[in-house]
Amino acid sequence: MKRSGRSLKQRLQDISYLPSYLSRARHFRGHGVHSPFVYNVVRHVFMQKRLYNTASELYATLLNHGVAERRCVQIANLAEHCKYSSWCIDRKEEQELIIATLDTRYPELEAYAEYAREHGATLCIMSPYNNRERWEACLGIINAHPSTTVDNRAYLLIFNNHLPKQRFRL
Repeated sequence: MKRSGRSLKQRLQDISYLPSYLSRARHFRGHGVHSPFVYNVVRHVFMQKRLYNTASELYATLLNHGVAERRCVQIANLAEHCKYSSWCIDRKEEQELIIATLDTRYPELEAYAEYAREHGATLCIMSPYNNRERWEACLGIINAHPSTTVDNRAYLLIFNNHLPKQRFRL
């Protein structure tokens, strides 16, 4: 008898996600992050619900590209926090922040990552878990990347700066 509206098989299937939940639980609210830079990103970007700069052109542009409002706030705050003065969306230009939305297909993601590495830009890949091919392309980028990457499930940040190779899954 189904008391909760779900069969026993469906309820037991949720247990398969438990290792992922537990491995990410230690990073809740920034605890367990041993990089001061990433800790500040978590505290001042991911945990903020309001825009630092209410006249943010990046925020408006991301909304027009169909990005969720919460993610637009976070990325606009990231640009403000890291003091990025230039950015572009779905293009390879010499900017400080390059954002790849779902319109960017997975074969192009590797080219974006290489371009960002050459120019010292930060790459933000939106929805890295959208499908298997996109995640495998993102995983290849992470494994080949020489600096810090931050994965918060909604987007993947690939920093090309002086930081050592570290991977954070929040």
